Amino acid sequence: MINRKFFFDHCRETLFTGRLRQAQVDGLDTLLDAWEQSWAMADDRWLAYALGTAFHETAFTMQPIRERGGRDYFFRMYDPQSPQPNRAAMARRMGAHPGDGVVFYGRGYVQLTWRTNYDRIGRLLGLDLTSSPAAADRAMQPQVAATILLKGMEQGLFTGKKLSDYFDGNKEDWKSARRIVNGLDCAEMIAVYARKFYACISYTVGP
Repeated sequence: MINRKFFFDHCRETLFTGRLRQAQVDGLDTLLDAWEQSWAMADDRWLAYALGTAFHETAFTMQPIRERGGRDYFFRMYDPQSPQPNRAAMARRMGAHPGDGVVFYGRGYVQLTWRTNYDRIGRLLGLDLTSSPAAADRAMQPQVAATILLKGMEQGLFTGKKLSDYFDGNKEDWKSARRIVNGLDCAEMIAVYARKFYACISYTVGP
């Protein structure tokens, strides 16, 4: 099991400017719990990169977040009836239904968007994420959001790129791993965060 005291002591000093709020501790615990439950034997660099991604995507809160914007913005961005032709075309390519824009906007530790993605990941998790706005909101539940983050990055569900493409044996590419989520946007910064998280991972000594 991950040595939580070591982990939090080092995170506090190297990533959180000497102080962790309870919500940040809770969020980190949720991510570590999800990892230990289903990925404990996987490459620690995977966990470190997922933590670095969540750190960046949530603006350091370590809590699932909603995409910024109101109903008008979500309609323009994600609805097939959007007044913006390029966004309407994108929505149609993604299989969006009229009215989807204000429901299937970004949520989570990474921004899960579009009905098709909510449906695909919901099926993998055995959860209904698409039948109603309340169902889509399950992606904001920390345990669900943590599993979406880790499974999505492991299996390449966000962009087709996955963790093993960048971390496997002697292979490691902390910068290009950003392609798992969002091209090379802020790639160097997230690589720094992820390496710092990697240095925080240690394990308890067995009996």
